[in-house]
Amino acid sequence: MARQGTGLHSDMARQVAVVAGEASGDLLGGLLIDALKHAGLADGFYGIAGPRMQAAGARSLHDMETLSVRGYVEALGGLRRILAIRRDLRRELLARPPRLFIGIDAPDFNLALERDLKCAGIATAHFVSPSVWAWRPRRIEKVRRAADHTLLIFPFEEEIYQRAGIPATYVGHPLAHALPEPNRGRARERLGLTAEGEYVVLMPGSRMSELESLGTLCIAAAQQLAERRPQARFLIPLVNRATRARFERQLHEQDATQLPIRMLYGHAHDALQAADAALIASGTATLEALLLDCPHVITYRVPWLTWQIMRRQALLPWIGLPNILAGDAVVPELIQHQAEPHALAEALHRLLADPQAAAAQTRMFRTQRARLKRDTPALIARALRPFLTGCRHDDDG
Repeated sequence: MARQGTGLHSDMARQVAVVAGEASGDLLGGLLIDALKHAGLADGFYGIAGPRMQAAGARSLHDMETLSVRGYVEALGGLRRILAIRRDLRRELLARPPRLFIGIDAPDFNLALERDLKCAGIATAHFVSPSVWAWRPRRIEKVRRAADHTLLIFPFEEEIYQRAGIPATYVGHPLAHALPEPNRGRARERLGLTAEGEYVVLMPGSRMSELESLGTLCIAAAQQLAERRPQARFLIPLVNRATRARFERQLHEQDATQLPIRMLYGHAHDALQAADAALIASGTATLEALLLDCPHVITYRVPWLTWQIMRRQALLPWIGLPNILAGDAVVPELIQHQAEPHALAEALHRLLADPQAAAAQTRMFRTQRARLKRDTPALIARALRPFLTGCRHDDDG
């Protein structure tokens, strides 16, 4: 791969390699790149990046969508290609070492790569701890071997890493820092929605594999809810043309083309602010709903074998981030065999029909938002400055 410059030192001295594996990691990566650029700590970023990171200035060597798989069974189909990408990237980084490598989430892909780079003397950081507090706690030993420093996004993770003796910094959640205070009225104006309407957001996941699994489930739940609440209108934010085309086919397959549903390109944050309730696939979108005061129901389905593996390794009774943060089942979770259209429609109906149920969620949301909101860009820059300036004992940013 051609590089500008006359030598490795001048060429790569202020280069940072970054890898994100899905839309949520791409969003976090964009915020991280902006933080390091604003602090004047890096000149260039490259690796595996989605549209948000590329807009911030990162150059992507491979398509991020290839890494966007969920679960054990689903990953097997693309495993050979994923491993080939990791080998290619490892060769590139070892041949032209960056000042720092940052793996953004995607622990199954990134931690092994970080370990090899760290062994070769390249500084490594991992942004977003694997959910060792929820399942597979032994992964923290992989973090120890892989990362020189870990950036944590949840406050309860600090104690875990302190006990393990692993260098880590709680930087707050980037979304809590970046998202505005929710304003339903203004969000409805931006989307051209009526002030008095009843709106429900459907978010079956950003990955194509999630849409394949959960799209028809969300449509069926919306059909049943519309029968009980004919005034309800539905919004679905989709990330690209491919997901929109697939969702349109699902509407036809479900004979649901008359459903009062509006498809959006992006605008997920506006949709969540504008909505009275949402049906959301477990993942980062549930945290976005929390930060934007959107009452919601959490759902998820995976193949039977994947579910058996995950269930046996789980440490907590919840999978949704809002409930994990609260330490209580505040947001309904209808997972796996419970995720049936009638049950999801009923849970959404309760939120829409009972203001107290929605209010209980939003009270918890505001408490957790205060815990998660920090000056995240400044904390990221402070934590990573020693690796990017060569002053590994510098502690004042």
